[in-house]
Amino acid sequence: MAAVEKSSVDKMSSSMTSSITGMGLGGITGLATALNALSCHCEQQITIGGMPTNYVPGLSANYNISSFCQRPGQTRRWPMQRAGPTAQFRVGRSPSTGLQRRLKYSPRNSPNTQYSHTLICKLADQNERRRRQDAMELISQSFYSQLPLKVELTEFYSRDNSKEHHTELYDLVNDNVFPNPVLRRGQKFLFAVRFDRISDKQLDIIHVVLCCGPKPSVTKGTRIVLPVQWVSPPTIFHHPRDVIGSGIGMSVGLPRMQCDVSTITTTAVGTTASMSPVSSVRETNNYNVRRSSFGNDPPTVQPSPLSPHGAVDRPILNATPSAYGRSQQGSVQNLTPSIPESEKWDISIHRQDGNTITFQVTIPPTAPVGLWNCWIQTSRLGQRDNRHDYKCDEDIYIIFNPWSREDTVYMENEESRKEYVLNDQGKLWCGTWHQPIGRKWIFGQFDDVVLPAATYLLERSGLEHSDRGNPVRICRAISSMINANSDDDGLMVGRYDGEYKDGVAPHAWTGSVAILERFLTDGGRPVEYGQCWVFSGLVVTICRALGIPCRSVTNYVSAQDTNGTFTVDKFFDKEGNLVPNGPDEDCYDSCWNFHAWNDVWMQRPDLPQGYGGWQIIDATPQEEADAVFQCGPASLEAVRRGEVGFNYDTAFVYSELNSQLCHFQEEDDSDWGFIKMASNQQQVGRKIVTKNPNIEDEEGDSDLLEITQEYKPTNGSAPDRMSVIASSRGFQRLQQSHESNQSDDDVTFDLMDIETVPYGQPFDCSMNIQNKSTEDRTILCILTASSCYYTGAIASRLRRAQGEFIVRAGQREILKLHVTSQEYMDKLVDHSMIKIHAMAYVKQTRQAWSEEDDFPLHKPKLQIQTRGPLTVGQDGTLVFSFQNPLTVHLTDCYFSFEGPGIQRPRQARFRDVKPGELVTYQDKVLPRREGDIHVVATFSSRQIDEIFGSAVIIVKG
Repeated sequence: MAAVEKSSVDKMSSSMTSSITGMGLGGITGLATALNALSCHCEQQITIGGMPTNYVPGLSANYNISSFCQRPGQTRRWPMQRAGPTAQFRVGRSPSTGLQRRLKYSPRNSPNTQYSHTLICKLADQNERRRRQDAMELISQSFYSQLPLKVELTEFYSRDNSKEHHTELYDLVNDNVFPNPVLRRGQKFLFAVRFDRISDKQLDIIHVVLCCGPKPSVTKGTRIVLPVQWVSPPTIFHHPRDVIGSGIGMSVGLPRMQCDVSTITTTAVGTTASMSPVSSVRETNNYNVRRSSFGNDPPTVQPSPLSPHGAVDRPILNATPSAYGRSQQGSVQNLTPSIPESEKWDISIHRQDGNTITFQVTIPPTAPVGLWNCWIQTSRLGQRDNRHDYKCDEDIYIIFNPWSREDTVYMENEESRKEYVLNDQGKLWCGTWHQPIGRKWIFGQFDDVVLPAATYLLERSGLEHSDRGNPVRICRAISSMINANSDDDGLMVGRYDGEYKDGVAPHAWTGSVAILERFLTDGGRPVEYGQCWVFSGLVVTICRALGIPCRSVTNYVSAQDTNGTFTVDKFFDKEGNLVPNGPDEDCYDSCWNFHAWNDVWMQRPDLPQGYGGWQIIDATPQEEADAVFQCGPASLEAVRRGEVGFNYDTAFVYSELNSQLCHFQEEDDSDWGFIKMASNQQQVGRKIVTKNPNIEDEEGDSDLLEITQEYKPTNGSAPDRMSVIASSRGFQRLQQSHESNQSDDDVTFDLMDIETVPYGQPFDCSMNIQNKSTEDRTILCILTASSCYYTGAIASRLRRAQGEFIVRAGQREILKLHVTSQEYMDKLVDHSMIKIHAMAYVKQTRQAWSEEDDFPLHKPKLQIQTRGPLTVGQDGTLVFSFQNPLTVHLTDCYFSFEGPGIQRPRQARFRDVKPGELVTYQDKVLPRREGDIHVVATFSSRQIDEIFGSAVIIVKG
């Protein structure tokens, strides 16, 4: 505020002036507020004898002086409607009934009467101005000499903070143009503010306000107000007469907290008026600053104009508490016992150099994660309405912290954190249970598009910002937002029928970054297309980017029970043909060759002790939960124990792993038209795998880690299946149709496993039959080969053999089916899988048997090499090669490849490929960082696809 001139004082509002009268010099502190809230009321000028009736020497004639006509303790007078001989006051509104009557009933009603009224107002005003001038002499002129602090520049030291927060790999932090801080909750961070002048500890008030979401709220923990109070509270007036009339005048001048409820303490003469913050005050000498990566010098890379040097006294702190992202307000007595100190936001001054102050802020381990904004609010003591607000340009990303013991996603093992949080590449497992195929995938969680995309997906999910400190709610929202099959709000559309002409085939993706970037550049339009393993890779990317430990898991022979019977039912007619959807057309059960989902690591305070650790979430749209395609987090331990009553979707996950496969064949003699067939096929959940965190295998699959024992007990302690079903459904459903056929099984059947079959080569299917009885048996056998989707659905029948023959007592027979490449080449679909189905029926004993087996055709590997060594900042060349295994031309060819630090996701068109040709393609790259870089590439064409490969490329600095 500029220095107050005498004329400015004269123009002070009459209401403010009279309110000070009689207050005593103890009310000087209230004068600051009064001077800052001037208000004037104008009315039409009325003259008497050439002089305005409201004229007061020294004041503008435009201001109504009737408000000065008050005495201490009286209310403000209302202005007159008219002046002169016929002047009237509004009946009932004048505070002086006697004056009204004298003006109304005086026989002369002369102008002198009005003059007297004006005169007394003027004299009273002059007296009050003299008293006010006495009070002005007691106020330091520096109080009015300056405006509030103004922010000139801010610096969040993104690179330095990232070292302490384990976020130095994020591209947003290392951006050369405009770096953004990525911070983990439960830790401290530094940021500096340069003001337009040196701050005055006695008069300047500073608030740091952090906001999350469109409607930040203090009570919900999404608006955090951190007031900076100095260790030595300011003393404004030191005058003996300050004790006179202390009361309202003293309290008006005290600094008021912007949002927090505080306790005000009034002290005696010579001391200061202090404020007790809501949170308990920590002494400065007990506050230890962690400075392992912060020196006295600014960052060496891209130095900031802010260069704080020299320490200052640290302030007493006031923090807005938060628990799981929710803040609570109240008195000191109510908050101190209920809110742990570790769950409060905190601020202190780290150092000060001239007009630059470096602050240190502590993020509680329960803070909501996501995008935050920072405001700097400054004002002067006693001038609350004269405030300056400055919004920092930086977007602040706050994420989970697996390194903090107070965070619910804390992971103790350092090697596990490196794999499940920091590793930006891995493998997704496809194929079949006896022929797993690992596919390299670039998660790319540190790419500059990932955190913005993840933040936007959380906004689209509708999850309240106040709930985003809870990893359970976050992971459930992620499982619903990855897929976009039920609406247009998700990230990716799933498709399984092989028709991808209007999008990108799932097998053409090499990582998550290209998908997320397309999602952002298309304005949030869902990307086409993906399948379960693509969804799983995206979940890993987003969870690790947000700081949640995550791994991709593949369940081989995964059940999808659609009617809640914990069975997967298939029906066949007398000829061995599949009856779609069952005899009543209401059975949509299926058994996927493999299904990929995710495990996320967290504690579960909402469940009994012992159910934390890995939690299962599934982003593939299979079944709706709460009217949304979402699944989990379900406690892995609860699934293993068969305790399916816990949240979330534990029963559904249990059925994927433990459902019973039931095959039924049409039979005229059956009471309900079908009989159950015996099967040698292994149970659902045959093998569960993930990537081994201790092994990296670019060429083979030695980095496969089987974790079946974590999901299903193998030591005989497995829970009784029917008891689990009964507990989950409230009753035990036992159907006669699901009971095994009570016949003497004296003939054994076995469908032989098929070894690796190269793409383009013929194969044989074999079924062994052994008659263990002492009598001949007449057996009807059906053997079918079909191309199928990995979901188990049949695409096309390739070949079928059927016959009835006699097997002599004690003899063995082998039934074979030969399939040539010409019979399957143009009928294959995704993953090039073949399903073999065998059925047998013994006429003498009515023994029925059925079994299925699936296997993939193996395609050539795509080789990746470099032409010469690669160096950072210098052009290099990558070479991709493979041999066409087909005897036909390949058309509509293209390569897709990426390597973090070498090449962003790219797709390149390629010419037609001749039959049997050795294909070679090379492309220029410009390495941006040194070290071992993982490169992943795929080749696709109309005739063959899913030719993929990976390699580790060494880049020198």
